[in-house]
Amino acid sequence: MIAFVSGPVAALAPDSAVVEVGGIGIAVQCTPGTLAGLRQGQPARLATSLVVREDSLTLYGFADDDERQVFELLQTASGVGPRLAQAMLAVHSPDALRRAVAGGDEKALTAVPGIGKKGAQKLLLELRDRLGEPLGAAPAIGTPVTSGWRDQLHAALIGLGYATREADEAVAAVAPQAEAAGGTPQVGRLLKAALQTLNRAR
Repeated sequence: MIAFVSGPVAALAPDSAVVEVGGIGIAVQCTPGTLAGLRQGQPARLATSLVVREDSLTLYGFADDDERQVFELLQTASGVGPRLAQAMLAVHSPDALRRAVAGGDEKALTAVPGIGKKGAQKLLLELRDRLGEPLGAAPAIGTPVTSGWRDQLHAALIGLGYATREADEAVAAVAPQAEAAGGTPQVGRLLKAALQTLNRAR
């Protein structure tokens, strides 16, 4: 198992990063939140989980060991593969997922693309004794479990090397799409849309 990769960030994309390790570029699938903390050309250390399939080897990268552990625990639930587990971590932090499962928060799970009401109910039952208690303090009453999509998207664009002004304009451009979606907008989808607007502007 590859426990982590460490080295300069050679490239960044909307859903992945390339980390140079010993002269070899290692492609790592990451959530927008993890990508937001990376800078091209700067050193990085990502905890990783290798998913082996008959026709592929895919390395998933995480900001820390806790996020990787939750990623792997989520996949012990029936019907949850690496892509859905990563989607859950793209929408919610590890502690937010622990709080959602511990509190039976069905709505928090249905905010993840690919999880319907029945699927959320099933996951709550299966994961209740697996994720454990939240590690950090609970957010104040009235505070969203996840940070606002605008902040997440802006941070991800800055992490990809765009100037603050460009990031501001891209966030504004996708705001109607986010508001039309209702509920909790999916940052990964908004990031792709924002990148398309930036490419058209250049």
